[in-house]
Amino acid sequence: MISRETIATTLADLGEPAYRSRQVYQALTRGFATDFAEMTTLPVALRRALAERLRPLSLEEVETRAAPRGAARKTLFRTADGEPVEAVLMTYATRATVCVSTQVGCAVRCTFCASGRLGLRRDLTAEEIVDQVLHFARELRPADRRVTNVVFMGMGEPFHNYDETLRACRMLNDEDGFGLAARAISVSTVGVVPGMDRFSEEPEQFNLAVSLHAATDALRDTLVPLNRTYPIDELFAASARYVRRTHRKLMFEYVVLRGVNDTDEQVQMLAARVRPPHYHLNLIAYNQTGGDFRRPRTADLNDLRARLESVGVSCTVRSSPGGEIEAACGQLALEHGAASAD
Repeated sequence: MISRETIATTLADLGEPAYRSRQVYQALTRGFATDFAEMTTLPVALRRALAERLRPLSLEEVETRAAPRGAARKTLFRTADGEPVEAVLMTYATRATVCVSTQVGCAVRCTFCASGRLGLRRDLTAEEIVDQVLHFARELRPADRRVTNVVFMGMGEPFHNYDETLRACRMLNDEDGFGLAARAISVSTVGVVPGMDRFSEEPEQFNLAVSLHAATDALRDTLVPLNRTYPIDELFAASARYVRRTHRKLMFEYVVLRGVNDTDEQVQMLAARVRPPHYHLNLIAYNQTGGDFRRPRTADLNDLRARLESVGVSCTVRSSPGGEIEAACGQLALEHGAASAD
């Protein structure tokens, strides 16, 4: 992907009229072009001139794995400087959701997550983030389908790369370009309180999700080390400010680790914290990443949901179609990153 500003500057340097900028931008964001030669609305000489100066794609596909029933596809990309980045497409009857990464690796190092094992290598640019979405938009087009939702829940902590994350959201939301509705874009944070406060002041109606994973500081400190910086009381105070300022519901993501964060103690503490109508809890089955944690069985998830609902927590079990293709954050990138290091 190339930013609108870069396109405009390059065309101005070439002495082209302003309307050419819109043609190129829409060829990338609506036509999903991967090469200037595909932009047949442009003169041949201009296509050649642009190809000499600009690179339409910031990511190269390395490997794609598809679930046996086709509900999920995970693609590993390589950036121009050789870094591994991954994104996942999850398809449902009426929706197609792309889960994107915002960083190469992650500095948060949640104990059950593969992304943190890579360490933080660098932030992604907005163009690299958007290219993950455009890749799957191109794959969906032959089936006459389109990307309906984008979630910033892949590798990295989005609010540790705040400016580029917001720029990517706005590029995806641009009605003159990709045109995805703001309410179809969700950013997930592990609880970076300053980022949550800043996000609540943004004018667009992007959604916010918080990766909670535990309802007590004692447990969350071990699962999510950032909790020692922004403990649960501060996290929920920021959550309340977000709801008050935006008048929007806040989603909490909860990766269920069998026998760890599904206890009666955690249920009771969640009941005290996650109250409807402004808060909703999504239960997500843990995808095995090679550690000591265990994936819950379907019966375990249903039992946890029933216990939560019995104490007044609004919750759902989120479908996880990617378990068969190592779709958890960082798994494929970690595999390739480790191979590259050997």
